[in-house]
Amino acid sequence: MGANGSAVESEETPQPVPRGVAAWCRTCCAAALALLVIAAAPARGQEPEPAGAAQAEDLAKQLSNPVANLVSVPFQFNWEQAVGHEDATRFVLNIQPVVPFSWSEEWNLIGRWIMPVVSQPSLAPGLDSSFGLSDIVFSSFFSPKEPKRAVWGVGPVFALPTTTDPTLGSGKWQAGPTAVVLKQSGPWTYGFLVNHLWSFADASDDERADVNRSFVQPFLAFGTPNGVTYNLASETTYDWEAASGEEWTAPVLVTVSKITRFGPFPFSVGASAGYYLDAPSIGPDWKLRTVFTLILPAKR
Repeated sequence: MGANGSAVESEETPQPVPRGVAAWCRTCCAAALALLVIAAAPARGQEPEPAGAAQAEDLAKQLSNPVANLVSVPFQFNWEQAVGHEDATRFVLNIQPVVPFSWSEEWNLIGRWIMPVVSQPSLAPGLDSSFGLSDIVFSSFFSPKEPKRAVWGVGPVFALPTTTDPTLGSGKWQAGPTAVVLKQSGPWTYGFLVNHLWSFADASDDERADVNRSFVQPFLAFGTPNGVTYNLASETTYDWEAASGEEWTAPVLVTVSKITRFGPFPFSVGASAGYYLDAPSIGPDWKLRTVFTLILPAKR
């Protein structure tokens, strides 16, 4: 919470807390809360139900696989730091349901949505802050039910414009290909997910910049028998239409997550810290993340 003083005149007016310090304090509190939640999760599950430990390990391994036969609904809270000309905090809530379908006896179709709710600070002098829904991204992967050597999936990806605010969305309909390849060996999961989006139509009469953007997400995860997963990943974007020096957004994230329960449902809680190896001039520089994932295992 910001500590904005009331407008009471006095001979000695307290100095306001600098914006950067206030944002840093807020994010440290958020990180501490997330770590407390994760630390508490094992305590609630000290006495696992029958086959509980084995189920937790299996569910954690499936969550590391983007095309697993698993219905999940992650709520991903992101605090991105040093954004805009005032080095402020951008908050992004990504709602990311994942639903697999049996396409045939040999193939699954996995649908993955990303629905971002964004609180955007002022990006440049004269621009207001903004809040709303950003472009929705929908990916679908055709994946074999019984892969032989590596798990993989391919399909189309679409971006659906949801706002005319240029600081929140592209104002363009977009489409392109997406693919994922991964290997799971013992406690290890490693692989990458890629996609590319091109714009093909305007969402309104306003002239907006074309979209030509690549995304690469390499990941490496290690799972433990009690359902804890340690993950190292990047979520790198290259904007082919951006000005020179503004093309890359390349965070590296370290994540710890734990399988627990939310009433009758398996549940995952996690926290991340990330540093941007490269980013546009308006930032961000680093970020914190918490993730809460409701898990609904699909019938096999």
